Amino acid sequence: MSNFWDNVQPAVKKETKNVAVSTAVGVVIMWGVFAVLHMVMPDKVPLDYTVFLGGICGGLIAVMNFFLMGITVQKVAASTDEDAARSRMKASYSQRTMIQMLWIIVAIAAPCFHFVAGIAPLLFPGMGIKIMGIIKK
Repeated sequence: MSNFWDNVQPAVKKETKNVAVSTAVGVVIMWGVFAVLHMVMPDKVPLDYTVFLGGICGGLIAVMNFFLMGITVQKVAASTDEDAARSRMKASYSQRTMIQMLWIIVAIAAPCFHFVAGIAPLLFPGMGIKIMGIIKK
């Protein structure tokens, strides 16, 4: 019986790991910003479990989104039917966007998450990729 990870190309694994690391760094930096702002404005900026839980869950959603995109690109690249590949890519984009939108709604509506701490990590993979591109040049 084949393991799921055996079918994932090394490039997808490597880039997902890079995105996970950069997202984790971004979440830790975000927590640091929350801590500083909490010291300056303790009545307006919380530093409680909602901030930490929002950051963890938002970061996981962001990394999962990138991984699912990588899996889709891997399948599309292996496809010989251009129309089917285009359709698969569009469907994947729609599904991943829906997952992010549902997370945003949950992060805003559920009292166990701080909405900023839950939504901000969705931006970290893109920033991490850009920063790594600059560093590698």
